[in-house]
Amino acid sequence: MSEENKDFAEEAKETAKEFAESAKEAFNSQDNKKIIAGILAILFGSLGIHKFILGYNKEGFILLGFSIAAYVLSCLFIGLLFIWIPGLIGIIEGIIYLTKSDEEFYNTYQVGKKPWF
Repeated sequence: MSEENKDFAEEAKETAKEFAESAKEAFNSQDNKKIIAGILAILFGSLGIHKFILGYNKEGFILLGFSIAAYVLSCLFIGLLFIWIPGLIGIIEGIIYLTKSDEEFYNTYQVGKKPWF
């Protein structure tokens, strides 16, 4: 292997190591739950995943249970009236999470433990 290839390989390893450390820091940091929770709320809000990420297990199970009940009852057409509600809650919460400043999000949802909206 030429010297140029060795340098490139070492640089690639170092970059990968830095990326892995940054990703670990981002996912384990309390401050960065805003982005993760916001995106998950918009994409999978009806399942309550964003609530579990923030530590609101009771509220997460409420959303998940409501969604499951609505899907089961949709066979009887009753659930079709309610199936959109958890998804709408997720979209609204995701937008709220992502539009707040990092400090405001942290104080409201992680320190203040405000479970809904």
